[in-house]
Amino acid sequence: MAAAPNPAVDLNLAIQYAKLVKLAEEVPPGQTVYDPGNVINVQYGAINVDYTVVTTFYGNDLATDANPARALQIVSFGFVAQDAAGNVVVSTRGTEGILEWVQDARFLTVKCPFLTGAGNTEDGFTAVYESLRVSRDPASERLVKALPGMAFPHPVTSLTITGHSLGGALVTLCGLDVAANSPFKHPIVYSFASPRTGDSSFADTYNQVVPNTFRFANRLDIVPKVPLRPPYEHVLGLYDLNPKLSVKLDILCQHHLTTYLFLMSRLGGGTHLPLDGDCKPVALHL
Repeated sequence: MAAAPNPAVDLNLAIQYAKLVKLAEEVPPGQTVYDPGNVINVQYGAINVDYTVVTTFYGNDLATDANPARALQIVSFGFVAQDAAGNVVVSTRGTEGILEWVQDARFLTVKCPFLTGAGNTEDGFTAVYESLRVSRDPASERLVKALPGMAFPHPVTSLTITGHSLGGALVTLCGLDVAANSPFKHPIVYSFASPRTGDSSFADTYNQVVPNTFRFANRLDIVPKVPLRPPYEHVLGLYDLNPKLSVKLDILCQHHLTTYLFLMSRLGGGTHLPLDGDCKPVALHL
């Protein structure tokens, strides 16, 4: 049975972070739109926050049986940015390959590579995570190792790591890695539509080390339901979203980040954010 929604969630803040992830997803994977020093703005209701970009980060895309060569492509995965109050956000996008990965249904495991005794993680997600760098050069520093030395414009007051879909799995790995292996011992993680990332030993370790986690899952979205238990297990922090009949019964529509934004905004009591036009059920076209 699904856990009850987390009562501590600030839905407006969750929407703010989801909007930052949406900005990462709007960058074509082969391009870099956000350069260091660029200012990006997030608005929603009373929220109006400027973030200064510190860096874009890159990695190898997710290999699948249908497209194994995707793993050879070095693409932009998101950006690190900071607001004027010192809050740092690592914003991580997903990939079109996630549904191919679901169809593969192999879900092999490997030992968690950055924390001894932390169980096993899914091999495809782990390979992508281990490839994340602060430049396209595979020899450049790994994202987590580079974080403490980044040229933040303000003293760091908090670190939030957020992502959608594959990005949700990546930020789960990143949250544990940051807490265990960097000076930022208390990261906050917001994930949207994340698949299960590791086995029960990994989830148990994560839950102890990264308690400030908010995991949003649409109950009609297939991606958070895989890989299957056992051996895989979700980390804690579930906020269950129930679209009922408000979203077209379509695999892609249920998984879109715009759908998550729509559902959260309806629950948050503020301005309702729109669905993608082709994801409205027939009744909403009338």
